[in-house]
Amino acid sequence: MKAARIHEYGDADVLRIEEVPEPTVRANDVLVRVHASSVNPVDYKIRSGSQRGAVRLKLPRILGMDVSGVVERVGPKVTDFVVGDEVWSSPSHKREGTYAEYVAIDAAQVALKPASMSHNEAASLPLVALTAWDCLVSAAKLKAGEKVFISAGAGGVGTVAIQLAKKLGAEVATTCSTRNVDFVKELGADVVVDYTTTELEDALSGYDVALESLGGEMHARTLSVLRRGGRLASINSGLPGATKKYGPNLGVAVVGCRVLGRKFSRVTRGVKTSMVVRKASGKNLAALASMVDEGAIRAIIADVFPLDRIADAHRAIETGRTRGKNVISIA
Repeated sequence: MKAARIHEYGDADVLRIEEVPEPTVRANDVLVRVHASSVNPVDYKIRSGSQRGAVRLKLPRILGMDVSGVVERVGPKVTDFVVGDEVWSSPSHKREGTYAEYVAIDAAQVALKPASMSHNEAASLPLVALTAWDCLVSAAKLKAGEKVFISAGAGGVGTVAIQLAKKLGAEVATTCSTRNVDFVKELGADVVVDYTTTELEDALSGYDVALESLGGEMHARTLSVLRRGGRLASINSGLPGATKKYGPNLGVAVVGCRVLGRKFSRVTRGVKTSMVVRKASGKNLAALASMVDEGAIRAIIADVFPLDRIADAHRAIETGRTRGKNVISIA
């Protein structure tokens, strides 16, 4: 089968299209013929080596953590899926590998694909949708009627988080650039802060929940918009930046010290903070699929690339200016 894999850390050119063996199917696995995958920021951070202080890979490695496709084979202990099922997943980072024609995934991390979506659309959602779910539902326990601030509303996680928060009955505020103001309003944002003209702290205060995805100085600025007793879910530890500045090992230590500092801020501000790492969950994906089919959540696709142009897809995402997700069409 064909796959895009890396033999060394580096820029997008280290992604090579190669013939590789078909993955081994374990007892609890399903083998999925991949119709589409997509690119997430974590993919290029892993590819570049900025995560290697915390995520150590055995190279060469096939990357990719989003998939929509068709079940080709099931392990002997799998009872929830049969050959021919259309499924989607965001597998564990320990067994990623969706930049390929086939991928083997633990069946517990798989769900039936939303019936209303194409494979390209479905492949754009699993990782960002699960991340939004883990932040807003699992960590922050967002309730109907509460006010939630979601940073970077036009990004991959932000676009889904806005829609999910509205489905949960919350009032949503977000940030974006001028060109994306109308776009995030269409997604459901009630209050939009144009960060090119307005300071966040001047525009918002007294919020119940916040989802912070940018890291760095945005963490403290986001804390300032929360009421005392509010809840903050963060998904950016700042590791890539610390790795670039201090190296892979010292960078991890620096991030650890920052986390301790955030815990102190939590106490002094009376805010509950959570560092969220997406959970690979078929159960949660099934719940999200129902929301998609109800029309509550839609896919936002920036562009579609064939597998042999995956390096270009990575470069586009690295600019930080894409609206939504870059999809990789494979089958």
